[in-house]
Amino acid sequence: MTTAVHPVDEVLPTGRLTALGLQHVLVMYAGAVAVPLIVGRALKLSPEQVTMLIQADLFCCGLVTLVQAFGATQWFGIRLPVMMGVTFAAVAPMVAMANAKPGVEGAGLIFGAIIGAGVISILLAPVVSRMLRFFPPVVTGTIIAVIGISLMRVGINWIFGVPAGPTAPQIVNPEHAQWLATVQSMAGAAVAPGAAASAPATVPAVPQGLALVGTVANPKYAQLPHIAIAAVSLVSILVIARFARGFIANISVLLGIVIAAVIATVMGLMNFDKVAKAHWVDFVLPFEIATPVFDPILIVTMTLVMIVVMIESTGMFLALSDITGKKIDQKQLSAGLRVDGLGTLIGGIFNTFPYTSFSQNVGLVGVTGVKSRYVCVAAGVILVLLGMLPKMAALVESLPTFVLGGAGLVMFGMVAATGIRILGSVDYKGNRNNLFIVAVSIGIGMIPLIAPRYLQWMPHDIHPLIESGILLASLSAVLLNLFFNGASGDSREAVEAAKAADAH
Repeated sequence: MTTAVHPVDEVLPTGRLTALGLQHVLVMYAGAVAVPLIVGRALKLSPEQVTMLIQADLFCCGLVTLVQAFGATQWFGIRLPVMMGVTFAAVAPMVAMANAKPGVEGAGLIFGAIIGAGVISILLAPVVSRMLRFFPPVVTGTIIAVIGISLMRVGINWIFGVPAGPTAPQIVNPEHAQWLATVQSMAGAAVAPGAAASAPATVPAVPQGLALVGTVANPKYAQLPHIAIAAVSLVSILVIARFARGFIANISVLLGIVIAAVIATVMGLMNFDKVAKAHWVDFVLPFEIATPVFDPILIVTMTLVMIVVMIESTGMFLALSDITGKKIDQKQLSAGLRVDGLGTLIGGIFNTFPYTSFSQNVGLVGVTGVKSRYVCVAAGVILVLLGMLPKMAALVESLPTFVLGGAGLVMFGMVAATGIRILGSVDYKGNRNNLFIVAVSIGIGMIPLIAPRYLQWMPHDIHPLIESGILLASLSAVLLNLFFNGASGDSREAVEAAKAADAH
């Protein structure tokens, strides 16, 4: 008598397994490659280094997915159909770190913070699995909404240009710049023969730090062709999402980017020189871009992000358990959360980012009805192989930011919309205090976004901790919820919140 195999543990035929695995990869691909593009460009890394970031990211996505879905010892792996990808929750803190110290040095600080947070997250996993009551929908919804709102400026800057540097809205008047250059060249020079005796012997030295401000419109900012291509990307995504069905609808973001890229190429705004120079096959090696630097404050910052990420993963795993009909216990839940930490540790070692379960792929499990975890194992293998193809990574890096702009509005807006959807399930009539939690936490989360220099008189060591609106909103929401509601949350609420977050 044979024991029936649970649908989660069913091994499908190779052809079907490959096709379904590829579908999971395509659904998550746009979100997976967006983070290395954002952080790499914020760090002002070279195109070759950004290509390496993308390549390493895809490789680690696959590797961590294999650990999560297939399992590795009794300590790691939820053994459910879970796809692992870079968490958007960590983007804003990493961009803040990149802005504070760009280049390879800043990259080392980010990777050091990620490695430190990964180690701590592995240790904290059993504890976090019991903390669900501290994160009811009013808290998680607020945090996710603030994440989306914080990221929206990234998508907007992709379309129009970064507010500082070569694409700033205004540049210094060329005549003024020439005048300053002339004065600088004259400083210290002797007065020409025949000059008036009363004239000073030399032109005074230019004061240190003297700079001219931008007063002239920058032709490189908000160029109309760039806006038009971003609009095409956005409209394409919306049209595909509206009229397509099934698999095509699920990859609408990816298709919108492809359509915009084709138009940009036809217009001569995108070239493939970097793709031609890239190798066909290359292996991802540890610490290729930067050696990690361990800053305690940055590690604490990233650890707080990871706690929020693991709480969200807990709700996601419980929701997936309901969808697949396979019950999980506390031990399995801890094993799944340890992979969030292990994936983050692996990401730091290979110079990429923190990893978590991708909820859009959880939604895909519900849509397709295919519950086999081996579909995600196949997807993990595909991602590992993609990570060893530098030409694929170079192609993604070649995409101009305005091509990604329309898709960025959708991706980051979906994060904010997901938070709003979760907040829609919160009881405000029976408990008006929930209004205070949401209102105050969102307001506090907006401080670094609206007034980024508010911390200029505060101790420099705590700047990384308080310049992230996401962390401020998270702390505010948790503490205010404890103050008003205590810690009596129901795990069923977290499960329903996770199911509502399938667009995140």
